[in-house]
Amino acid sequence: MPDIGEKLKILAGAAKYDASCASSGSGSSDGGAAGKGAVTSGAGNSGGFGVKVPAGVCHSWTGDGRCVSLLKVLYSNVCRFDCAYCVNRASAETERTSFTPDELVSLTTEFYRRNYIEGLFLSSGIFADPDIVMEKLTAVAKKLRSESGYNGYIHLKIIPGSGEDKIREAGRWADRLSANIELPTEKSLGALAPQKSGKVIFGAMNEIRQATVETEEDRRHSLKSAPNFAPAGQSTQLIVGASAEDDRTIIGLSGALYKKYDLRRVYYSAYTPVASLPAYPAIGGTAVNSGAVNSANDNGLPGFDGTVWDTSPGISPRRLLVREHRLYQADWLMRFYHFQPDEILNTGQPFLDSAVDPKTAWALQHLDRFPIEIKRAPYEELLRVPGVGARSARRIMEQRRSGSISFDGLRRLGVVLKRARYFITLGGAFLDTAANSNAENNNAAFNSTGLGNAAYTNTMSSAGLRRALDNPKRLRRILADEDDGLQLPLFDF
Repeated sequence: MPDIGEKLKILAGAAKYDASCASSGSGSSDGGAAGKGAVTSGAGNSGGFGVKVPAGVCHSWTGDGRCVSLLKVLYSNVCRFDCAYCVNRASAETERTSFTPDELVSLTTEFYRRNYIEGLFLSSGIFADPDIVMEKLTAVAKKLRSESGYNGYIHLKIIPGSGEDKIREAGRWADRLSANIELPTEKSLGALAPQKSGKVIFGAMNEIRQATVETEEDRRHSLKSAPNFAPAGQSTQLIVGASAEDDRTIIGLSGALYKKYDLRRVYYSAYTPVASLPAYPAIGGTAVNSGAVNSANDNGLPGFDGTVWDTSPGISPRRLLVREHRLYQADWLMRFYHFQPDEILNTGQPFLDSAVDPKTAWALQHLDRFPIEIKRAPYEELLRVPGVGARSARRIMEQRRSGSISFDGLRRLGVVLKRARYFITLGGAFLDTAANSNAENNNAAFNSTGLGNAAYTNTMSSAGLRRALDNPKRLRRILADEDDGLQLPLFDF
């Protein structure tokens, strides 16, 4: 029988593939600083400095970009379901174990008091009837709140198939609930997770939404004593690359989920095979079945015809990570930039461009709408400019009311002129035109400080800029992301 430290190592490792958190802790070098039972790497210097967080501690991000640490674990990795993409599937040869509610309460409170974590993310394999599993997860949250006095963040996974009363009880104690749809279509679920049903999962989402609406209605009618229900809302996860759907299908589903169920977030998780999981789906010239979801390759996963996404044979973890990143950027466009799914992708372009972010890709397809005059453009048009984020657009609107705007001022407002310069004018002039017209006056001042004309070192000639605007393919090459865009922030692009 594993002790609590061994359980933590097993069940934290089993939970790390859920996309709601970004990474899992690796343990203290000597075990002492991480506390009794912490999982250790055994590779540290006991006389050195620096402590790694205990296993199960992951990092997540709030809407404003703040990083928070969560204890992310499974209640149990015992599961009746045999989903082909899941490390905990019933047929997997892996060590099985389960926590008790008291063990999880003890771990959470101890980690919180030691400042390792700011919250708990709790899911589970489906080891019994859904109602029983849901009761166990809820019992942990209830004990933390009512017996331990814990007021920190709690995120509970909803077990699809749980009764309405179980879901509503979970929402009383948790800050956020989530029911993972996992795959974009019922056909994919049938092929890879035959024991799951999209209808049942959507039913759980609808129940969460209905309970949220009813709680808000009660509070609007001055029933301040009405209990909270999942005040941080609900989220879900989609796995990218385990099935053959294109990005258009995924984005379309996400847009519908936001609209119908009022989700706070859709998380995207690049399919990650480990020792006990199948290899990556085939792509390009080696695709086994041209992307038909109901045909499987030798590993039991559908073939993936990725000729639109990438023509090279095979697919690497990095390629799927780039695709995941582009999907997050497209998701950001829907949530904060007022884009509709069919504006981002269409039948003629089913995959996101791997070389440029989705907003830049949209702008390159709609060059007739540009350039935008910064001094007059409404907020909605500013949001469409590559390099102008939602925050930058708001700052521009505020600056226009209070004073003048210059290209240097746009930089200070957060505009990324490296991308925006091709799509905006200021007083009718492009950046390079403004730079050249002021060069003689500015160079003396800049040179006197030893800086030279540093503000405009990245400009090109007016003729070069016009050639780029007249040639979308050339402009795409100029704007292509370094490092496939993986280092670009999600917030402002």
